[in-house]
Amino acid sequence: MTAATPPPAMEVLPWQRFGEAARDLARTVYASGWMPDLVIAVARGGLVPAGSIAYALGVKAMGTMNVEFYTDIEETLPDPVVLPPLLDTSVLAGAKVLVVDDVADSGRTLQVVMNLLQEGVPSPEPDGAASSESPTPLRVAHLPSEARSAVLYTKPRSIIEPDYTWRRTDRWISFPWSAQPPVTST
Repeated sequence: MTAATPPPAMEVLPWQRFGEAARDLARTVYASGWMPDLVIAVARGGLVPAGSIAYALGVKAMGTMNVEFYTDIEETLPDPVVLPPLLDTSVLAGAKVLVVDDVADSGRTLQVVMNLLQEGVPSPEPDGAASSESPTPLRVAHLPSEARSAVLYTKPRSIIEPDYTWRRTDRWISFPWSAQPPVTST
């Protein structure tokens, strides 16, 4: 009999602790002296944290960017893909924007969103030109005056350093909104 592969080391964030984490992260943003005009959630993982942080900061303007990358635990698509519906980018013009996600794991999803908001394209090539073969044929015409990022967790392997992080871990994180499998029957 062969032993089953052990599950990856996991960090569990229950609902109660999540509420405290979101509030702590909002306090960190506030303490920095920078306040956003608009909070953008990276869907789906960033939806719940973004709403909580927006409430805590008193920010009523919110938007979402739907980005697909992770397909399962430790399984990803080759590249992050921005999916419809797309954000009405006219609301970005001149705004201070806080992008919120649950985790900067590889950091690739957050990097795509931040590149869109800072440079108008999802992933600049090393020479600064946008790739015509990008999986995300999207351009942002109206750029914010400043975009910053906030995540609950940052992992050591992340290729981007978020502006605000609640905790750092190298473990797989079980968030309360994704801890259970999807409802498939009644």
